[in-house]
Amino acid sequence: MNAPYPPPPPPPAAGRDRTTLWGILGIVTGLLCCGILGIVFGYLSIRDAKRFGKSPLLGWLAIAFGVINLIASAIIRSRGNYYSPYWYR
Repeated sequence: MNAPYPPPPPPPAAGRDRTTLWGILGIVTGLLCCGILGIVFGYLSIRDAKRFGKSPLLGWLAIAFGVINLIASAIIRSRGNYYSPYWYR
């Protein structure tokens, strides 16, 4: 006796897929300037990846780089080796 084939998976949610955009923005901002923005963009990338059935790798990388940026910034500032006109010692 042959079993019927399972139904096809549902189509992805309607809307614009910005998974890659959020992931790349998160990686760039997490590496270069602002760790908090990297974490936020990484979260948005993971959220869209789940919604559209894509890989959340870029989002996880963005979060990792954002956290590394925050930790490195805290260490540099605590040692007193950081000079910026916006942060007075």
